[in-house]
Amino acid sequence: MSMHSTWMSFRSLTADQSVKNQKLKPGTLKRIASFAVPYKVLLAFFLITVVIDAFLIVATPLLLRRLIDEGVIPKNTELVTSLAFAVGVIAVADALFSMAGRWFSSRIGEGLIYDLRKQIFEHVQRQSIAFFTRTQTGALISRLNSDVIGAQQAFTSTLSGVISNLLGLILVAITMFTLSWQITLISLILLPVFLIPTKWVGRKLQGYTRQSFDLNAQMSATMTERFNVSGALLVSLYGDSKKEKNEFAEKARRVADIGISIAMLNRIFFIALTSIAAVATAVAYGIGGHLAISGELTVGTLLAITALLARLYGPLTALSNVRVDVMSALVSFERVFEVLDLQPMVTDRENSKGLADTNLDLKFEGVSFTYPKAEEISLASLEIAAKPEIITSGKVLKGISFTVAAGTLTGIVGPSGAGKSTISSLIPRLYDITQGVISINGTDIRDYTIKSLRNSIGVVTQDSHMFHDSILVNLKYAKADATAIEIEAACKSARIWDFIQSLPNGLDTVVGERGHRLSGGEKQRLAIARLLLKQPSLVILDEATAHLDSENEAMVQAALKEALVGRTSIVIAHRLSTIAHADQILVIDNGEIVEQGKHEQLVEKRGLYFDLFERQNLQGELI
Repeated sequence: MSMHSTWMSFRSLTADQSVKNQKLKPGTLKRIASFAVPYKVLLAFFLITVVIDAFLIVATPLLLRRLIDEGVIPKNTELVTSLAFAVGVIAVADALFSMAGRWFSSRIGEGLIYDLRKQIFEHVQRQSIAFFTRTQTGALISRLNSDVIGAQQAFTSTLSGVISNLLGLILVAITMFTLSWQITLISLILLPVFLIPTKWVGRKLQGYTRQSFDLNAQMSATMTERFNVSGALLVSLYGDSKKEKNEFAEKARRVADIGISIAMLNRIFFIALTSIAAVATAVAYGIGGHLAISGELTVGTLLAITALLARLYGPLTALSNVRVDVMSALVSFERVFEVLDLQPMVTDRENSKGLADTNLDLKFEGVSFTYPKAEEISLASLEIAAKPEIITSGKVLKGISFTVAAGTLTGIVGPSGAGKSTISSLIPRLYDITQGVISINGTDIRDYTIKSLRNSIGVVTQDSHMFHDSILVNLKYAKADATAIEIEAACKSARIWDFIQSLPNGLDTVVGERGHRLSGGEKQRLAIARLLLKQPSLVILDEATAHLDSENEAMVQAALKEALVGRTSIVIAHRLSTIAHADQILVIDNGEIVEQGKHEQLVEKRGLYFDLFERQNLQGELI
C-alpha cells in the first residue's frame, strides 16, 4: 500500500464525524459551484490527470503479469526488455501526470484561497464599528485561515480523492475479479478486520485532536494577551510570575501529553494497516500459490493480484468515510459564507453623492440613538463568550438638536456615559442614527457617500491608534501621496518635528505595537500631524488630552489650536479648560442636552456645567 493512500485513509478516519449530522442551507452547493467557474478549465485538466493516474495504477501490475508469464518463464528476452521498458515509461508518465495534477490542484486551490480571503477581507472592512466591538479577532482570523483552507479542499483533495478512490477501486476490483475471483473475495472478507481497529483508533484520535485544538487555542490566547505591550505591562505590575509560569506550563504539559498519545496512535494505525495488508498479501500468496501449482493461476497473475491488493484497502477505507470528508469541506464553505452574508449596517444609499465642500455647517435635528442588538451586527460563532442579551442598551441619545456653524468650535461636556462619544461616532457614520436627521450643509449625511463623508472628517481620540510600523508609514496612512515638504509642515504644526529629528532613525523609527514606544503626548501629537496631513474640513476631538500631564497637554493644546484654525470643530472634553473659549458648549446628561451656551453664560446658570466647573476647581485657570 502506498504512503499516499495510507495517509488519505488515516485522514479520512480521523476526521470529525459530527459534521455528518449538520444540515446545509439551501443553495449552498450551487453557490460553491459558482466559485469553480473561473477555474473550470484547470479543473477539467486536473480531473483528467486524476482519471489517467487511476488507469496507470492498474496498468503496471497487468504489464508485470505479461512480463512474468510471457517473458520471464518462456525466456523471451525481447518481450522482457520491451515490457520492462513499458513499465518504466508508465512509471515516468505516472510521475509526470502526478506533477501535472499537483500543479493544477495548487493553481485551483491557491486561487480559491486568494478569492475567498480577498472577499472576506474586503467584506469585513465594510462592517460597522459595532461588528468589531463584539467579534473576537482570533475567531475572525480563523475564518480567513482554517475555514478558507477547509473550503479549498473541496475542490482539490476531497474532489480528487473521491474520484480517484472510486475510479481506482472500481478498476482494481474488476481487474482482480477478472484475474482471480477467489482471492478477491477472501481479500474483501478481511476488510472488516482492518476497518474495526482503525475506526477505533480514529475515534480516539478525534477526541485527542479536539482537546489539542482547545488547549492550543487557550495557549494562543494566553500568549496573545501576555505578549502585547499592554498585557505585558499589566502582568509586570499586578501579575504573579510564578503563577503565570505554572498555569502556562500546565497547559503546555497537557498539549505535550496529548501529542505523545496522538503520535503513538498514529504509529499503531500505520503498523496495523501495514500488518493487515501484509497478512492479506500472505493469504493471497498462500491461496494463489496453491492455485498456481495446480495450474489454475499463472505466476504472473499471482504477482499482479498481490500488487493490486496493496491498492485495494486504502480507497475502500477512504470511501467508507467519504461523507465526512465531503461534509467537512462543505461546512467550511458554509462558515465562510456566514461571514460574507453578514450585511454591513452602514451602507451608501442609492444615488448618494460626494461631499466636496470645504466649509461645513453641521446640524443635529431630533436625533435619537439606540445601540443595535448583537444579532443585528455580529455572529455568535465569532464571539467565544457569546451570551444572549436580556437587557438592551435603551436610548443612548434622546432628541438631540444643535447646530455647528462652519468654522466654529463647539465643546461637548458631561458626566461619563452621558452620550458624548456616541455623538462623535454618529457624525462620520460609524453608526447610523435611530431617529432624526444629521445634516451637513443642509443635506442628510446619509445622502453623501461614506467615503467622501469620512474623507472630510478628521478624528483624534484619547488613545490614538498607531500601527506597528514606522512614523512615516503611520503618517502616510492619512495621505499616501504626501510629499516630504507636506509631512514636515504637518509635523511642525503638530509640535512633533523636533522630536522626530532627534530620533536616530527619524521618520523611519518604528513606533511599536499600538505606538507604545512613544509617550502619550508624542503619540497624540503624531496623531494630530496625521490629521493635518488629511486636511479635513470637520475636526472631531474626543478627549484628545484626557490622559496627558500638564506639560504634554500644553504642547498638544498648542498643536490643536493650529489644527482647528478655519475648520468646523467639535471638541469632547473632560477638562473644561480645553473648551472654555469655544463658540458654544453643549452640556450632555443622560443622552440629552441639558444646557447650552458659552462658558461664562453656563457658569452664571449655576447648573450641571457649574457643578463640573466647581469640581475641577478651575476658576483661577479660566478667569
